[in-house]
Formats: sequence, structure tokens, C-alpha cells
Amino acid sequence: MGEVAEQEKRVAELRHSRGEEHPETLTAMLDLAELLWKEGRLRPARMLEEQVVAARLRRFGEKHPDTLKAMGKLATTIGMQGDLATARALQARIVELAPEVWGEDGRDRWRALNNLAGTVATEGDLFAARELLQTAIVAMTGIWGEEDGDTLAAMGNLASVLWQMGAPDEAYWLQQQVVDTRQRIFGDDDPATRAAVAAFAAMQREAGV
Repeated sequence: MGEVAEQEKRVAELRHSRGEEHPETLTAMLDLAELLWKEGRLRPARMLEEQVVAARLRRFGEKHPDTLKAMGKLATTIGMQGDLATARALQARIVELAPEVWGEDGRDRWRALNNLAGTVATEGDLFAARELLQTAIVAMTGIWGEEDGDTLAAMGNLASVLWQMGAPDEAYWLQQQVVDTRQRIFGDDDPATRAAVAAFAAMQREAGV
């Protein structure tokens, strides 16, 4: 039995024993959605995520961390399906509620802003994406420092946006800084380090370095 089939069985058992909207059932549904997502089965993943969001809205309301996290997963799936406007609106709502739910310095608050910036950039609104990322980087650096993984993720995203905006020198310098820091702090085998190295290599190829 594969992972998806096993998780489907677990969800069915929890629905029977705990109920449709029990927190454990909802968490298992999100885990199943993630497995489906990894297989590229976005439609059934989205259906599960929509059910979880609706259930958590009823149970906890909008201003609850579990609700916002489910909304964030749903927004990512919607964006991957190509409905960027809907994904952006949902992520913008999360960002709006995030300070009250997670606090001004909450890590999930700034991750939500980074995610919104990614969707905005994919839509082609590069100036708005740059502004969002610069705001996030300043805040993250002040809270956790410039060697923090989330800070580096936002810096890498900003480097990509700058590259697309036609600022190769600034983008190249920033991405090199991300690579050097990740290699020193997290090591060469870290998945995020490898992704940063790949992005830097792509810049080098395009620049003819």
C-alpha cells in the first residue's frame, strides 16, 4: 500500500472514530493533501484543503493560527493551479491577520509576507514584490539576523525579482551572498543550499560568466 492509500485509510478511520471536524481528522486531511500535492494531484488536494479551511473557520474563526496555516496551504495550491489572483487575495488576507494572530515578530507572519511576494512576482508585479520582500528582509534581519534561514529565503527571492527587473549586478551580488551564507551555516548538502547554488548557477549561465 502506497503512502497516499495509507493516509486515505487513516483519514477514513479518523472520520469514523473522531468525527469529520475533529482537529486530528483535519490535520490528517492536510497531510493527505500534501501527499497528493507531491504527486501533482492538485485538484483532490485543493478539495481537501478547502474542506479543512471551512471546518477550521467554523470551529476557530478566521483569527486562529490553524485556520491561517490551512488558508496558506490552500493559497499555494490555488496558485499552482494558475489562479494567481485568487491565491494573491487569500495570501493578502493572511498577511493582514498575521500580526494579530502570530504577533509582530512571529515567524509565520513574515513567512506569509514572503509567500505573498512570491505570488505577486509570479503575476508579474515585480515592483510590488520587491517592496514586499524588502520590507520582510529588513524586519527578519532585525528579529533573527541575516544568517537565519527565513531571512535568506527572502533574500533569494529578492535576488530573483531583481534579476527579472533587469538589475543583474545587484541580483548576482545578493544571490552570491545567500549561497555563501547558506554553505557556511547549513552546509553544502542542505536542500535550500543546493537550490540557492542552482539559482546562482542559472544567473551565471545567463550572464555568460
